[in-house]
Amino acid sequence: MQRAIDKLEPFQRAISKAHLASAGISIDALDSKPLIAICNSWNEVCPGHEPLRQLAEEVKKGVREAGGEPIEFNTIAMCDGIAQGHPGMRYCLPHREIIADSVEAMVVGEGVFDGMVMLTACDKITPAMLQAAARVNVPTTIVTAGPCIPEITPQDSKELRSKFLSGEITERELIEGTLKYYTGPGICPFLGTANTMNVLAEALGMMLSGTSLIPAGTSFRRFAARNSGIEVMKLVDKGITPRKIMTKGALKNAIVLLTAIGGSLNALLHLPALAAELELELPWNEFSEISSKTPVLCGIVPNGNQTVVDLHRAGGVPSVLRELRTLLELDVVTVDGKTVGEILDLTKDGDRNVIRTFDKPIQASDGIQILYGNLAPKGALVKTSAVPEDQRDFVGTSIVFNSEEECHKAYKEGKIRPGHIVVVRYEGPKGGPGMRELHRVTEILKKIPNTAVITDGRFSGASGGLSVGYMCPEAAECGPIAVVQDGDTIKINLKKGIMELEVSEKEMETRKLKWTPIKKECGKGILPRYAEQVGSALEGAVLKRLKNID
Repeated sequence: MQRAIDKLEPFQRAISKAHLASAGISIDALDSKPLIAICNSWNEVCPGHEPLRQLAEEVKKGVREAGGEPIEFNTIAMCDGIAQGHPGMRYCLPHREIIADSVEAMVVGEGVFDGMVMLTACDKITPAMLQAAARVNVPTTIVTAGPCIPEITPQDSKELRSKFLSGEITERELIEGTLKYYTGPGICPFLGTANTMNVLAEALGMMLSGTSLIPAGTSFRRFAARNSGIEVMKLVDKGITPRKIMTKGALKNAIVLLTAIGGSLNALLHLPALAAELELELPWNEFSEISSKTPVLCGIVPNGNQTVVDLHRAGGVPSVLRELRTLLELDVVTVDGKTVGEILDLTKDGDRNVIRTFDKPIQASDGIQILYGNLAPKGALVKTSAVPEDQRDFVGTSIVFNSEEECHKAYKEGKIRPGHIVVVRYEGPKGGPGMRELHRVTEILKKIPNTAVITDGRFSGASGGLSVGYMCPEAAECGPIAVVQDGDTIKINLKKGIMELEVSEKEMETRKLKWTPIKKECGKGILPRYAEQVGSALEGAVLKRLKNID
């Protein structure tokens, strides 16, 4: 193969080598070895990313063993858990684009890399890495930190939070109790967006088979990192790039897995955004079609009381996919150097206490649904697998808020009561701006029986209950949610897949004529630029420039 650095004009090649040598890369390596970018999102803020410094060293060992020269650089990574419940959450989704852009700038801008290993862990970072891999399109493997191993059950953790909200325990007691669930550096052990996107990266073929849920801090996690460094060299040698792996068939496989495990609804933002980078179409109706045929096989929190560590021990992603074999595209290639079908031929059945069989599922289908109606003419999302049976046909009275903060204030003042459907609007990509997760809203509503929430914002993968979000069009674009008023009757029927506002069409038009959009203060930096450039949640909340890729 001809290395990227060897394609430079001779004088510039020499100068580039001189700069890299001055940073510590040996001249001999620069003269003969493929240069592999180690794209690391390590930091000391996000617990899922703290282990990545050590894992990067393992990756480098693998690259060197296989005859390459690793060169590391960093990108940013926010912790959604820290950003929850305050205006900082507005930055989480936009920072997905910042990460993808930063990787492009480093790899394409320097012009010397032959391959890439990406180290990631949490919510927006893994999708950003996938987008960057598709955009840069050099041979790539992805490594994640893995989940921490909890000492208490998810239900125990929920009870701690509930006791704090009720004033039964102190802040210190909540912190110390929670550290028995988040036991150390690593990804949160539930099926939130972080673990969802990592298992989807494995299903897409971009991560070594069986490695997405290996717990953090274990020898096997380090071996997975090292082997990923070895495997990227094989991809470089064969010229296998992300676009040869992440095909439409691979995206379909990822959606099948997503619906079978009841993964985070945020995947319906991130997979369409990835498809845009791949120059593919992935509308929500394709998710709906696949979900309608796919059984729910796992009860991982928030869909049950098991953790992703339980899922790993039960056989992990390969054993889940084995049960779904008849729904998969088996000829899709992976970074393992095998097709999906070949991997599943070597996979054993999973532990039936965690991974149900195809013909004896937890739920026959529709773990994730797209709802339509006069309140969401272009669609809204709900994770049906996390909604109790007695809430799946719900009629309530609206109580309307124009921000998450207004909702929290009303809760503290006792204004939200049983029978209410809490409407939180102007939290979409443009209206937020930034499309905040309303996980704290879903948590406080658990204290009030017989309630639901609908929003043009989004939810954490950990959110449960009747929570309908990602509503399109959003309030900032005069979607119907913008003209809902206190006291309106709303019907939600998951069996029929509908969400209706019981207001006449004539009255809706009258309200729209009187509508004035709300503009939120968001400074002069990232957020106003994002609001101007971002597209609909329906299309992955990608920036408009991505819609016209040549």
